[in-house]
Amino acid sequence: MASSCSQALRHHVCKSSRILRVHLQKAWPNRSFVLNPAADQQPAVSSPEEIVIPKKKTWSKEAVLQALASTVNRDPTASDYRFQDDPYLTPKTSSEFKLFSLSQESGRNAAKYFISTYPKYFQKDYAQPHIPCLMPETLEAQLEEVSEAALIERIQMRKVKAAVDLYDQLQQAGTPVSLDVTNQLLDLICFYGDCDPAQENVPEQRNEETYGAYSKAFSTYTDLLNNQLKADVSTFNALITAAPEVKEKYNEKWELIVDLLKQMAEQKVKPNLLTLNAVLKALRRCGTVGKSQAFPVISEMRALSIDPSLASYNHLLSIFYKPGHKGQTDILQEVMNEVSGKSFTPQDPDDAQFFITAVRICLDTKDIEQAYRVHELLGVGENWRLLGNDFQQNIYHARFFSLLCMMENIDVVLKWYRDLVPSVYYPSSNVMRDLLQALDTDNRLDLIPQIWKDLKQLGHGNRQTLVEELLTLMAREKQNQEVQETFAECALDIKKMYDTGDRGKVMMSWTAGSLSDLVSVLLAAQRRQDAWEILKLFKTHNRVPSEELLDKFLTCIKESGDVNQALELVQISAGFCLPGTPKLIQRVQQEFLLSEQQK
Repeated sequence: MASSCSQALRHHVCKSSRILRVHLQKAWPNRSFVLNPAADQQPAVSSPEEIVIPKKKTWSKEAVLQALASTVNRDPTASDYRFQDDPYLTPKTSSEFKLFSLSQESGRNAAKYFISTYPKYFQKDYAQPHIPCLMPETLEAQLEEVSEAALIERIQMRKVKAAVDLYDQLQQAGTPVSLDVTNQLLDLICFYGDCDPAQENVPEQRNEETYGAYSKAFSTYTDLLNNQLKADVSTFNALITAAPEVKEKYNEKWELIVDLLKQMAEQKVKPNLLTLNAVLKALRRCGTVGKSQAFPVISEMRALSIDPSLASYNHLLSIFYKPGHKGQTDILQEVMNEVSGKSFTPQDPDDAQFFITAVRICLDTKDIEQAYRVHELLGVGENWRLLGNDFQQNIYHARFFSLLCMMENIDVVLKWYRDLVPSVYYPSSNVMRDLLQALDTDNRLDLIPQIWKDLKQLGHGNRQTLVEELLTLMAREKQNQEVQETFAECALDIKKMYDTGDRGKVMMSWTAGSLSDLVSVLLAAQRRQDAWEILKLFKTHNRVPSEELLDKFLTCIKESGDVNQALELVQISAGFCLPGTPKLIQRVQQEFLLSEQQK
């Protein structure tokens, strides 16, 4: 009985489990491998797998150096990489930087001249890998025999006359010349005509005037169409760039540009990136029409798989933001949203203008947030190469740092100051004045002596307006005694610059204001004797002290009780015929114990 019941129960459980398993397999076919027992699984059918052996990766000889360079950042305490070879001559001022750069380029040109003039002395190639510009340039043909190889050599050296003469000799001798070499010779003649190209050190002579060149370009294009010829994309790009010069009204300029684009479509000339940039550059001269058509042009070009470059965005920003514009930065924000985090490569000469234009807009609109985004984009990939030449780099950093001085607190400003100066940027006197104003705004005048040392090192120690502003800041408010002592040392150091000047630079001339500020700084530091020597300079340089300064000096004399110096101060005031002399005499009589002779 019990055994039959157990068999029936076992049979019922097995049947129920099979039913449950069938339903679960229908519900979750993708997970059947979890629910099915091992007995129900079918053996996998083995399929032959093809093993693909990757091709050998060839690394360049600079790959290791590039990998190492990507692991480090710029050292703000080091000079520019161009000056690492000669620390003694490392420039410390903007003028020295220009002189060093020009001298370095002059040295390169001199070396190139000697290598090219005496190539037989420079046949050993020490560079690994090979650097072609360090080796002598072959200026004379090495093959003298009449052969096709000699003809190829003269074609590669762009010697038109010699190549034509050698070709004639080959024809007269009955030597066959291959079709490929003949085509190369024809290409050379088509490009240079019957004259050899000018040497690099010979400047090109431009005999034609540029007046009327734009109209003549369109006239030439019309002749080309009349002769049933087609223009290429470079020709259309040049005509689009010239379109604003031949029309006066904004709508007429735009209509001419549209007509040129339609002719490109009719002639089946596919536009390129330079076409987009040419249209946007022309729209900069079209006023309000340019603002209404800029974004549709970009959309149309994107439909043709032409993505904007930095030059495109530069033209776009220039269309909406004129110099001195103080409006909103919505367009700049959209542009930065589009380009942030991307690495760009040079595709247009105007690519180098983007960063300068963007930071100029940030400076005009006082938008520090967008300025940080622009500077962050500069550090992405190889974007720093698109900052332009030394002059453009200087403009960018000057605008960026001036904006920091206006918008950020002094701690942030000094952080950027130490990071940029002088490793990548030599600030001008105007930018240093912005820094002094930032110190004044945040009440950090105690840093003035340190800034003065930098001013001398950067070559601004003889900038009179900058030095006078620095003296005014030190003399305006009295600081604690420790700070006043550093102010006094700084003031005496400034006096040396007035007396001796800097070699090769214009000496500064004393003004009544600069002398008064210098005396005030010394009096605040209890340097009465030094201040007295400065006070004598008023007469030496034909300057008149103020009554307020003499009153301040008399107060300082009263603390020491020096009656004789007080009387000399009255005589100085009387010598300048100051209206406050009687008041000064009255103070001396009331505040000092005078003998009968002194009275």
